[in-house]
Amino acid sequence: MRGQRAASFEWMVLPAVAFVLLMVVFPFGYGIWLSLLEYKLGSPITFVGLGNYAALLKDEQFWNGLRLTFILYLFALLIQLVLGVALGIFIHGIHVLRGLVRTVMVSPFMLPPVVIGMMSIVVLDPAMGVANYLLKSAGLPTSHFLASTNYVIFTVIAIDTWQWTPFVALIVLGGLQALPARVYEAAAIDGALGWRRFVYITLPMLGPTILTAAVLRSVDLLRFFDVIYITTQGGPGFASTTLNIYAYRRGFEFSDIGYASALMITLSSIVLASVLVFSQFRRRLTW
Repeated sequence: MRGQRAASFEWMVLPAVAFVLLMVVFPFGYGIWLSLLEYKLGSPITFVGLGNYAALLKDEQFWNGLRLTFILYLFALLIQLVLGVALGIFIHGIHVLRGLVRTVMVSPFMLPPVVIGMMSIVVLDPAMGVANYLLKSAGLPTSHFLASTNYVIFTVIAIDTWQWTPFVALIVLGGLQALPARVYEAAAIDGALGWRRFVYITLPMLGPTILTAAVLRSVDLLRFFDVIYITTQGGPGFASTTLNIYAYRRGFEFSDIGYASALMITLSSIVLASVLVFSQFRRRLTW
């Protein structure tokens, strides 16, 4: 009977294993193979080994894309975690219409990227947009937002923060609801109230939950593509050409499949490294 159960279990997990092999392992392995080739559409394919990776080190656009990717990642992640924790705690304290508030919160990150991008273009239009109208009405200087080389990357960060901060808040809200009430009762007896209770009790116990949100947002932020491409297509100039956008241009606009594959393998390695780092932090906090 035990042998039959073990055999049936193996057959049950076989579809999941096949899915991982076909949808994850094979594409990643094939991408690595393509990155070792000089593969341009219309030209002979030749094996160059690590030649594409060596070319990355001399490519100014690669370093610019890497810099912009990390600026977007670090600023957006930090802002979204801080605001998400604050918003989650605020909603946790609401006892009236909590379901309605949650429904409203879900709406931004449930919208398709195309909708978010088109909404951003309309709202942030330098001449006709609502954003500049409100700034002008308040007596503040207007901005070109998505058309400014100085502010475009921070505008993209603001768009992503508006969309995904509620997602972080919902994760934090779930963590808050799972915290044991007896810990707070003991803290109240000991006189730990207000900000002390938050700093010494709530925040440490929320550590694994916050790191889980950080892992999920890290994966999305490092491969962020859709909203940038819809709103700026990497412009003006190269001011918002992140590594993902640059790889897309090299692969689909210049038909340089080998070099684009090297760019994406590099980006995938960065994503994997960030996930492993946060996972180690979370494991230590859980212990």
